[in-house]
Amino acid sequence: MRENMGEMQTNTGLGDKKYILANLLMAVTILFWGISYVSIKITVTEVPPVTMAAIRFIIASVLLWGLLKRLEPEAKLAKADRLPMALAGCLGITLYFYFENIGVKLTTAANASLIVTIIPILAIGLDILFFGARVSVLKLVGIAIAIVGTYFSVTANGELDLKSANFVGNLLVVGAMLSWTFYTLASRSLQKKYSGMCMTTYQTIIGTALLIPLALTERNEWHAFSLQAWGHILFLSVCCSVLGYLFYMYVLKQLDVAITTLYLNLVPVVGVISGYFILGENVLPIQMAGGALTLLAIVVMNFEKARQKNMEEDAVKEV
Repeated sequence: MRENMGEMQTNTGLGDKKYILANLLMAVTILFWGISYVSIKITVTEVPPVTMAAIRFIIASVLLWGLLKRLEPEAKLAKADRLPMALAGCLGITLYFYFENIGVKLTTAANASLIVTIIPILAIGLDILFFGARVSVLKLVGIAIAIVGTYFSVTANGELDLKSANFVGNLLVVGAMLSWTFYTLASRSLQKKYSGMCMTTYQTIIGTALLIPLALTERNEWHAFSLQAWGHILFLSVCCSVLGYLFYMYVLKQLDVAITTLYLNLVPVVGVISGYFILGENVLPIQMAGGALTLLAIVVMNFEKARQKNMEEDAVKEV
């Protein structure tokens, strides 16, 4: 009995340590991803945006490939999955960072951070369109709130100014968010066959290969970049694209999905705060209101999801 109690205490202590570590790693990951918008904004003032993305992911591809071969040496991509993996890599790496980097160059890091909040809403909308997900009243309310919030965040002053560089940049960031949403759909069939590490590595390598030809169109702007620019590129490669992913994969195994979702909602908050303090960017009250509305919509969606899950569990218990 004492031995069993000792094992229980050890396991509980170990579990507590893992839980604390998971929360710390998630907080670090959110800091990395939130600050990334500021880092991109600083770098694209010197390095052409697509060139920067290509260099970032060449470095990330080498690191991820080395990690994959060390951690999963038997991992291989089946011939039948080459096209789906290429599509996912194109959407999640090539198009996403093509739109995002150019968009951040034209708009502010704070604006880009606020627009990130629309990803869950886009994902739910596409889930309804392509997979016939049920549409409840709460879900419709959440989508309506999100549309209003996104409008305020994207237009900045509450008016459509098609000639504004900020507005064009905001639209490009929205394009990046759409690319990421379609990427999640394209990756669904692959998730059952490959580990997260394997998928990320192959998608990053494929997406990088497609970025390189696009970067060549900027070759007239190439020059010797400063140490500061290289420092930011290394931060984006190592911390955001490699460590951030590894940390997040560990966290998903330790924490509830609801907790990780709440953490992810803090990415735009970190982005806005870092943009204000590091770059001196101003965020209009209407933009903050728009971001708050979108976050409210996400909370509504999560509440609805939890309610449906409880109802399904109760139905199973009754049977």
